Amino acid sequence: MLLRTMWCRLGTPQCLRSTYFHPNLSNLTKQPPQTNTVPSRCFSRSRCLDTHQCTPVQVASPQFQRPKLRQYSTNIATFKPNLKVAAVPGKRIPKGPRTKQPSRTNQPFQAADQMMQCIAFATADQYHLPTLCHDLVSQGFNEVELPRDASNVLLISTDLAAKPDDIAMMFFFREGSVVFWNVEEKTMKKAMRLLEQHEIQPYEVALVHWENEEINYSIGEGNTKLQRGNFVLNSEMDPDEAVLERFAFSNALCLSVKLAIWEVALDNFVESIQPIPEMLKSGKRVKLSRADVMQKIGELFALRHCINLSSDLLITPDFYWDRENLEQLYEKTCLFLSINRRVKVVNEKLQHCTELADLMRNHLSEKHSLRLEWMIVMFELARVIF
Repeated sequence: MLLRTMWCRLGTPQCLRSTYFHPNLSNLTKQPPQTNTVPSRCFSRSRCLDTHQCTPVQVASPQFQRPKLRQYSTNIATFKPNLKVAAVPGKRIPKGPRTKQPSRTNQPFQAADQMMQCIAFATADQYHLPTLCHDLVSQGFNEVELPRDASNVLLISTDLAAKPDDIAMMFFFREGSVVFWNVEEKTMKKAMRLLEQHEIQPYEVALVHWENEEINYSIGEGNTKLQRGNFVLNSEMDPDEAVLERFAFSNALCLSVKLAIWEVALDNFVESIQPIPEMLKSGKRVKLSRADVMQKIGELFALRHCINLSSDLLITPDFYWDRENLEQLYEKTCLFLSINRRVKVVNEKLQHCTELADLMRNHLSEKHSLRLEWMIVMFELARVIF
């Protein structure tokens, strides 16, 4: 009774007193809700923000309700993020640039009409050059003879040049790469369509156009060189020697684009085995069969074979042994494209993946041995009992 009197003196309305001190609380839910005006200075559930001017507020009665928190209006129906990505039918678009393109900053400014384009693509594991040469010649292209020790390359020339300052050439390397020099876009697309019929294990179209190398070049005075990311060809060079210089540049570009394709393949392999270390770390059971582990090991060794054994990434080709000037152009281009450093990084990743694959193989071998031991024990027990 004393508490009720003190509460009334504080200014609480009769509706609130009846709410908290009703003798029969079970009947409160049956009473219809009432509203009473409560001054904001009262010790009620509503607080006045301005103590000098108390504004009456409406309080529901008799049921007690929690004070509602501030709610922010979020109209989800009107929020439509733009996540459209141009898709190629039947092809998976790469998530992003997988290889780091060489820095081409601080390049000397040259007029656009003086620069021509050299672009390289890697489209397949290998090309069948004899049939490719036959189809290209039948379509009006011209074959250019190369030295005998350059037997793995097909050189094609055409009169349809992008700019009249230089002739148009196409280098087709048997390892699955092609380099276009001053070739107009329409002719380039035509050659690529013909090339599709002679590819062995072709790559995805989106990946081919994503991982390419494009370098501008010009023809000027002085020795042929690589100057701040651009090729500068000697205008007074003998035509046969000029072709070999382009061949040296093209050879380095082909190595770069092929390495870019293998870097993407390695990244995909790393993503496929990424959950395994997390499972081992958390103590979960690794759900991989022996066939899955052997398949992963096979993919790993196939990639390692392509990079370190079947390519010229680790050594300089024999073609440059008695051609020192061409060897310098080749090595400078490889240095500019960071080929040696990229090969080192790839091999370190391959070594880590190999260790993880060996760990999984040993784990499966131990599980198999343990299963055999239990089978032997159960067999012996059954023989003793029965």
